[in-house]
Amino acid sequence: MKTSFSLPRLIWSAFLASVLGASAVLHTGCIVAAVGAGAGAVAYLRGELSAPLDASYEEAARAASRAIEQLKFSKISQKQDVMVTVFIARTAEDKRIEVKISTVAKKQSKAQIRVGLIGDETLSLHILEKIKSNL
Repeated sequence: MKTSFSLPRLIWSAFLASVLGASAVLHTGCIVAAVGAGAGAVAYLRGELSAPLDASYEEAARAASRAIEQLKFSKISQKQDVMVTVFIARTAEDKRIEVKISTVAKKQSKAQIRVGLIGDETLSLHILEKIKSNL
């Protein structure tokens, strides 16, 4: 009785399936979400949330500072120049949070939020919503 498959082909198929499965596992979180369309889109890419803010750079930086205080994070540092403000904070669980506010235009700025080394989309979105509520 002759079989319709060959052993090398079966091994190749198993190898290919395992490589594709491993690739899917390793790349989970690289491009997790892109919410919205066009210039107003919120993107979560490689553990970092990036979103436009309809506010001046100064207003957005103040809103981010207030959000960190309201969420009761421990503010570790704040570095600021005329184009970028970077806040470093820690949660009660000692997760590192970095919030970067940068200028885009006169009444447009951008927030970039990273939680921990690999990111936390849920907490990042919560921080973004708190920043927006302070604008």
